[in-house]
Amino acid sequence: MAITTLWTEKYRPNTVNGYVFKDGGTKGKVLAWIEQKSIPNLMFSGAPGTGKTTLARILINELGVDFADVLEINASRTNSVESVRDLITRFVTTMPFGDFRVVLLDEADYLSKNAQAALRGVMEQYSETARFILTCNYSNMIIPALHSRCQTINIERLDEIEFTSRAAEILITEGVEFELETLDLVTKATYPDLRKCINTLQMSSVSGRLVVEVDSNNSTADYRLDVVVLFKQRRYREARKLICDQVRPEEVDDFFKWCYNNLSLWSDTEEGKDRAIVVIRNGLVSHGMISDPEINLSATIIELSQINEKG
Repeated sequence: MAITTLWTEKYRPNTVNGYVFKDGGTKGKVLAWIEQKSIPNLMFSGAPGTGKTTLARILINELGVDFADVLEINASRTNSVESVRDLITRFVTTMPFGDFRVVLLDEADYLSKNAQAALRGVMEQYSETARFILTCNYSNMIIPALHSRCQTINIERLDEIEFTSRAAEILITEGVEFELETLDLVTKATYPDLRKCINTLQMSSVSGRLVVEVDSNNSTADYRLDVVVLFKQRRYREARKLICDQVRPEEVDDFFKWCYNNLSLWSDTEEGKDRAIVVIRNGLVSHGMISDPEINLSATIIELSQINEKG
C-alpha cells in the first residue's frame, strides 16, 4: 500500500458537521459564532491530538475568512518577543480583505512570558480588525492577562471506546485488514492522542494489513507499543528496563500522564484502578523530590505491576 496522503490530514474534518463535540455547550457556541459571522478572541486548551487546531481551522473555514487574512504560527518554534512584535504586529496592522484578520497561535503555551505580555498589547490595540485563536496543551502556562482577553474552551478527549472506534473506522475505510488485539495495542500505546494513533496506524499498514513489530530488545521510536505488549504479558521487569532506557527526563511527566490515561493496563477492576491512580500520583509527586528520576520511575512501575497480584 503506497503512502500518497497523510491520514491525519485526509481524515481531519474541515466543517463543523464533521467535528465530534464532546459537549453541547461548546457546539452551541461554535454554531452561534458561525451564524454571527464573528468570533471573540479564543483559547482552546486540552491534551495533544484532541482536535484543538482542527476546531480553530474549522471556525476560520466556516466563517469564510480570506486566506490572505489568516496568519498561522506554531509557537513551539516561533515564540520570542521579537516574533510577536515583528511578525504578528506587521500582519495585524495591514487592513483586512474581509471584516477582520485572524492570528492562529498553535501551542501558545510555548510562548515566553515576555512574548505573552507583548501579545496582550497587540490584542488590545488591534481589537477592531484582528481576532486571535490560541491553542495550548497546558492553560496554566498562559498568563492571566491573556486568559482575561480570551474565551477559553477546554477540548475534552474522546473516551477510549470512541477513540478505538474512530481508529477502526479509518482502517475499514482504507481497506486495511486488522486483528482487534493489534488495534488495541496501538490505541493503548497512543491514547488519548488521536493524531499519533492515526500516524501509527498508517505507518503500520503499508502492507494492507495492520502489523506491529514488537521487539523489547530493540530501541524503537514508538517504544510504548513494546511496553503495552510486555505489560499485557506481565513481563514487567523487561517493560521497566525498556521504559527507563527510552524515557527522556523531559518526558517523565508525560509518561505518568499516559499511565493515568491507560488505567486498564494495571487492573480490570475499579478498585484496582483506584489503587493505580494513587500509585501514579505518588510517583509524580516523588519525581520532583528524588535526585534520580530512573529510580523513582522504576519503583512506580513495580508498584503498578503488583496491583493485579494483590487482587
